[in-house]
Amino acid sequence: MHLATRILVGLVALEHLWFLVLEMFLFTRPIGLRTFKLDRDFAERAAVMMKNQGLYNGFLAAGLLWSLLAPAFLQLPLQVFFLSCVVVAGVYGAATVSRSILWAQGLPALVALALAWAGR
Repeated sequence: MHLATRILVGLVALEHLWFLVLEMFLFTRPIGLRTFKLDRDFAERAAVMMKNQGLYNGFLAAGLLWSLLAPAFLQLPLQVFFLSCVVVAGVYGAATVSRSILWAQGLPALVALALAWAGR
């Protein structure tokens, strides 16, 4: 696997670890309220749902990190699966919440996916 692929997959994984922290632990704090443009009352009511969403982001991060540590024959299939999940989530988020999700989440995963395929 090329160094550029490893770096970008790692960055996508770190991004999703940040999403986990933001959604599970910081959602009702000032940084969470600013990030999601919410008032505290709504955030308090939605916090349990966001913790669930954060957990899923953690699973994506774990899968991407696994792909970096796995034996060589597993790396590409794991990266294709988990990066594809991130791309789909980015497209869905852009269609339903905000276009910025496509650029912040979907595009880095798509570039990492292209690099992974190119380096096989």
